[in-house]
Amino acid sequence: MKLIVGLGNPGTKYASTKHNFGFWIIDQLVSNRSLKYKLGKGDFIFAKDQECFFVKPTNFVNNSGVALKQILQYYDNIHIDDLIVVYDDIDIQLGNIRFKPAGADGGHNGIKSIIYHLETDTFDRLKVGIATNLQMRPSEKYVLKPFPMKFKKIVNEVIDTTVDGMNYYLQYGINKTMNKYNKKGNWNGK
Repeated sequence: MKLIVGLGNPGTKYASTKHNFGFWIIDQLVSNRSLKYKLGKGDFIFAKDQECFFVKPTNFVNNSGVALKQILQYYDNIHIDDLIVVYDDIDIQLGNIRFKPAGADGGHNGIKSIIYHLETDTFDRLKVGIATNLQMRPSEKYVLKPFPMKFKKIVNEVIDTTVDGMNYYLQYGINKTMNKYNKKGNWNGK
C-alpha cells in the first residue's frame, strides 16, 4: 500500500497558507476518489482505498516526523519504501514541481523532522514550488501567509498538475515520473 503524506499545519488559521500546499494536494486526491477522512491511531487523519493510504498529520509541520513514525510502527503493511511526502518548497518557482527519490531536508523543517524520526533521507518526495516575485524573507513569515488573489489561477493549475503527477507516479513509479514532470513551467512570475 502506498503511503501518501501531505505536509501542512492543522486548523483554520493556517488552512489557506502557502505552507499547507501538501494538505491541498492530499485533499484533492482524497476528493477525486470520493474518500472520507478518519482519525488515525496517532497524530494524523487518513483516508484510504485498496492501493493508497492518504495522510495529513494533525501536529504542526515542524513535527511531521512524529506522525509518520507512528504510522510505520502501527501498520504492518506500510513500509518506508511505500512513502511519498508532498510539501511546499520556497526555492522552487510557483508553477513548478519536483519529484525526488531521496535527499537532504533543503531547509524544510517538516522534512528535517521526518528524516530525524525515520532515521533516513531515502524516501520519495514531491516538492511543490511556492516562490513568487513577492518578498519571501523571512521565509517563516512568507510560508505562513496565503497567496494573494492574483496567484489563484496558477495555484489551481499547480494543484491540478500535481494531482496528475501523483496519479502518474502511482502507476509508473518515481523515475518515469521525474522524467515527465520535473520540467520548468511556462509561468514567468508576473
